[in-house]
Amino acid sequence: MTIAEATPELDDAPELAHLAAHDRAFLGHPKGLGYLAVVEGCERFSYYSMQTLLTLYMVKYLLLPDHMAHVAGLGWLAEHWYHKDAQPLASAIFGDYTALVYLTPILGGFVADRWLGRRATLIAGGLIMALGHFLLAIEGAFLFALVALVAGVGLFKGNIASQVGELYRPGDLRRAMAFQIFYIAINISVVAAPLISGTLGERYGWHWGFGCAGVVMVAGLLIYLAARPWLPADVRPADVRVAGSTALRAALAPGDGARILGICLLVPVMAVALLTNQEIFNAYLVWADAAFQLTFNGQTLPTSWMITIDATLSFSMLIVVAAFWKWRLERTGTEPDELGKMMIGSVFSMLGGLCLWFAAAHAGPGKIGLFWPVMFHLFNSIGFAHILPVSLALFTRLAPRAMNATITGIYYLAFFAANKIVGVVGGWYSSMSTPQFWLLHVASAGVGLVAFALFKVTLARRLLA
Repeated sequence: MTIAEATPELDDAPELAHLAAHDRAFLGHPKGLGYLAVVEGCERFSYYSMQTLLTLYMVKYLLLPDHMAHVAGLGWLAEHWYHKDAQPLASAIFGDYTALVYLTPILGGFVADRWLGRRATLIAGGLIMALGHFLLAIEGAFLFALVALVAGVGLFKGNIASQVGELYRPGDLRRAMAFQIFYIAINISVVAAPLISGTLGERYGWHWGFGCAGVVMVAGLLIYLAARPWLPADVRPADVRVAGSTALRAALAPGDGARILGICLLVPVMAVALLTNQEIFNAYLVWADAAFQLTFNGQTLPTSWMITIDATLSFSMLIVVAAFWKWRLERTGTEPDELGKMMIGSVFSMLGGLCLWFAAAHAGPGKIGLFWPVMFHLFNSIGFAHILPVSLALFTRLAPRAMNATITGIYYLAFFAANKIVGVVGGWYSSMSTPQFWLLHVASAGVGLVAFALFKVTLARRLLA
């Protein structure tokens, strides 16, 4: 089954009438896809700038005694809520922040579906996110900035992804590549964020990096406002009339309940399978900062550039994997279905984790060379290319039309759970041997592999018929 088949077939709704089937202004796709990809790229640049710098900022600056005392509420949280200090505290804060970032899209989808509509909700989210980034320039407002960023991403994220599928009429095969293009834009941003914001933060001052993220977020919001003529018409809540639970049940089609159940079963499986990938921004960066050989010709590279290596390989492997399966389909007429590809991705995630285990287990008295870390990023990126775009397409296919934005938000529950687990497991880095720490992540990818296989042989035929 192709990615095109894993995306939702939309009704010929009146609000889509202006989207002509021959619209190929952007790389053979509707012009609106180009705008949405650029806007999502700006939002992801701002987010990954924050995510790349956050743990290093806390460990190397904010949580030092001279600075921590100046942050409103942080001392109370460390003493009464987290009961931790130093690296475990940074890991816990990072885990809670990134987890909530992926929980609040459900609320954002609910707000859009019920009250404001997607456009107004997305604009509000962009404004609040930009405010959060600029608040990080005020050291004492750190916790307020995190709250603003969590709320802003929640209002923004699900409401942009849900617009991609609606650019295409039923049966339009261009949808096969739409989500991959969308993810390519994201990965370009992840490549750029550490190089620009990461370098500004580590070399010139942390607040310069965070401020750069805020400027790019504002630019993305302005582009979205300019793109209105080429985007799907906003489905107002009054039009779909889902304000009450009775009306919502009436809007659901036969079989939608089973699809929602399947989505709920996939969420915890995805969370476990994603653990290694999400750890890259947490304990992995702390380990890299302390143990990797990052000095070349007398120049020490910013640790955040490891994220650029990962993002570059992720971007490359998205293209390579898509090209490979296209070649395979043209040559043989077959390719694995969504769950088959996700199983393949889990195998590569396990191989990546084993590279980190080997590097840690055979580390000598000096710094660790970059060969095994780079091999980790290569294998993990191949796994990423098989899991992330396909899983998003799978969720959007299963989503009932009456709950499209809400179900897209539910997809991000997997990332909420994965990052919450990372916040706990990442704190074990300072107390567990490093080889054991990475073997634990290999096991998590193995759990994902087994669970995807069980879902494929038990429920997939009924839900994906």
